[in-house]
Amino acid sequence: MQEKLDQWLNWVEYDEVLAGRHNAPHNILGLHDFGKGQVFTVFRPYAQKVFIMNLSGKNEVELEEVGEGSGFFGLYVDGNKYKAPYKVKVQYSEDDIIEYVDPYCFGPQISSDDLYVFAEGNHYEIYDKLGAHPMTINGVKGTYFAVWAPHARAVSVVGNFNMWDGMLYPMRTLEVSGVYELFIPGVEPGAIYKYQILTRQGEILMKADPYANYSELRPNNASVVADLTGFKWSDKKWMEERAKKSRNDLRQEPMAIYEMHLGSWRKKDDGTEDGFYNYRELAPMVADYIKDMGYTHIELMGIAEYPFDASWGYQVTGYYSPTSRYGTPEDFMYFVNYMHENGIHVILDWVPAHFPRDAHGLGMFDGQPLYEHPDKRRGEHPHWGTYIFNYAKEEVENFLLANGLYWLKKFHIDGLRVDAVASMLYLDYGKQDGEWLPNENGGKENLDAIKFFRHMNEQFEERAPGTIIVAEESTAWAGVTSPVQFSGLGFTFKWNMGWMNDFLEYMKLDPYFRSGNHNKLTFSMQYAYSENFIQVLSHDEVVHGKCSMINKMPGEYEDKFANLRTAYGFMYGHPGKKLLFMGQEFAQFQEWSEERSLDWGLLDYDMHQKMQSFVKALNKLYADYDAMYYNDYSTIGFEWMSCDNADMSVVSFVRRGTTAKNQLLFICNFTPVEYDNYRTGVPCSGKYTQILSSDDVAYGGTGVQNKKTIKADAIECEKQEYSVEMNLPPLSVTVYKFDYKED
Repeated sequence: MQEKLDQWLNWVEYDEVLAGRHNAPHNILGLHDFGKGQVFTVFRPYAQKVFIMNLSGKNEVELEEVGEGSGFFGLYVDGNKYKAPYKVKVQYSEDDIIEYVDPYCFGPQISSDDLYVFAEGNHYEIYDKLGAHPMTINGVKGTYFAVWAPHARAVSVVGNFNMWDGMLYPMRTLEVSGVYELFIPGVEPGAIYKYQILTRQGEILMKADPYANYSELRPNNASVVADLTGFKWSDKKWMEERAKKSRNDLRQEPMAIYEMHLGSWRKKDDGTEDGFYNYRELAPMVADYIKDMGYTHIELMGIAEYPFDASWGYQVTGYYSPTSRYGTPEDFMYFVNYMHENGIHVILDWVPAHFPRDAHGLGMFDGQPLYEHPDKRRGEHPHWGTYIFNYAKEEVENFLLANGLYWLKKFHIDGLRVDAVASMLYLDYGKQDGEWLPNENGGKENLDAIKFFRHMNEQFEERAPGTIIVAEESTAWAGVTSPVQFSGLGFTFKWNMGWMNDFLEYMKLDPYFRSGNHNKLTFSMQYAYSENFIQVLSHDEVVHGKCSMINKMPGEYEDKFANLRTAYGFMYGHPGKKLLFMGQEFAQFQEWSEERSLDWGLLDYDMHQKMQSFVKALNKLYADYDAMYYNDYSTIGFEWMSCDNADMSVVSFVRRGTTAKNQLLFICNFTPVEYDNYRTGVPCSGKYTQILSSDDVAYGGTGVQNKKTIKADAIECEKQEYSVEMNLPPLSVTVYKFDYKED
């Protein structure tokens, strides 16, 4: 029998197994037909004896060690009485005996078609193939592992189920794809694992799974096997309604977004180091607050797993893994489902621009640049200290495209805000001369990133209809939200960074100096319809010494609040969807920090409580009148009544919705001066009824009084045939509703 085994053995492969560098171990390990019998081989270093048996434990037979102390055991058996799968019993000592089903008797679960489409960059559900997936094969439960590592010499699965020994579970490479795979029976959800990668230079790397669905809590950084199939969603109607909506439908709907960082929104006061609430604990607290405040959407910072808290989730190591800081993937599903049950849309911040250098992450994944561009002039951000994705490589493009769809489909996320788009579009972004490489035409545009965005947005719209994709793009790149068929990038919306910068610079000024900077207030309407904008006052504006929103405002205590109410009122009246970062709604004085909770205690103070009430009133106004949102991206939706009254720092404008009824007139006074008998032009005759004043005492204002309803006079003013007269409160926004009449 030993002679038959020797005839079958390929001694080159035998040496490769013993050296830990075989990349096709199924060729020599497991069960193989040979002549009129079968060959069984098992590699278990340090074992004294090895046996095989059928799954019921019968027909046990001992294998012989091939070479003393090699750990390689084999046996030729006449006939075909054994069938896969079968068990292996390993005896290390009299008291140390283990049994397991042999991993090397199972076929691959990834087809040639899967590999081909992945190599093309078009496998949009590759996350169901690569990664770690609990499954049952031929009646045997276990976990299927698959990883892309084309430059590796060999890859093994290591974890708490095999003593982190890379000799025990070497993986098999499939065709010429660079994909390695192995089904390991008995490995269950909760198992901790990594991939041990032997590079072509002989270095051993320990890498987390790029497609892992769950990760250890930092500072630990291994991947965790997770089963995503068990959660019972109850948002079927929500998802069906979502899928019916076109991009145009979404642009005509209200969007009042509350941007939040889950870990610092609220913290437990229980003495624990982090004080984090679980996703399930957060769900009812967040939903109740969002509904009470009248927001329509939440936008979550930093959910994909990341090692460094102060990166806020924008330096990702686990792109397919909801951060374990707040619980499990199933817990996060519960959170999203709960939001949907309460009518709240969920947007995630998503970072396909760059990734950190952490040793367990994507960088130099298989010993060579894989996910990053190999030329450091294309593959590194010198100032951020991160790697840049290689968008020219199809498998990398596939990794990112599938990742976006993974969140939209597997976790029912309603939209993605794509971070740092400008850094992807420009090859010279944040770089000095000599630090970047021009494109093939000699320009600074990243042609591969442009192609990626167009491919991405086409597929997201087709495969996850009704979802929104938002670009955080800080330059004047043309066509960010134009359709791909018209040579645009195809995003649904774009953050209006230009407006944010100009407007905040204006609001920081002492009112005395605002008259000389009036263009900072009005300039945004020159380009308001060039893209589908979201007006944002985001987290980036209240960190790193920039001051909180309330502390940006000039003046004494009450003036700061009046300025901030005026700022918010103008923002809500301006065309574009709305976003406020958490804490801004009640005028938190401290800058935001991920290390501490929001200062909820401020709501014990009158002015902070009244500021919160004002934002709540703005959200109600926004929801009640479609003039506030329906025509955000059409010129019919907005008209200046007065935009050149720089001396008084006053502007007025009209917002129009779907009908001639319930149109809105905004009058904004950016000085602390009350103007009695102030007259402003209006678009038509009729009655104008005040529906909101930021100067109301209920919101902390001075309480300047006007008649609730004012009749327009046939007096020409500001190039309008009709006008109204009122007492204009200091530092205020006043809103009137009216029905448009043709005279």
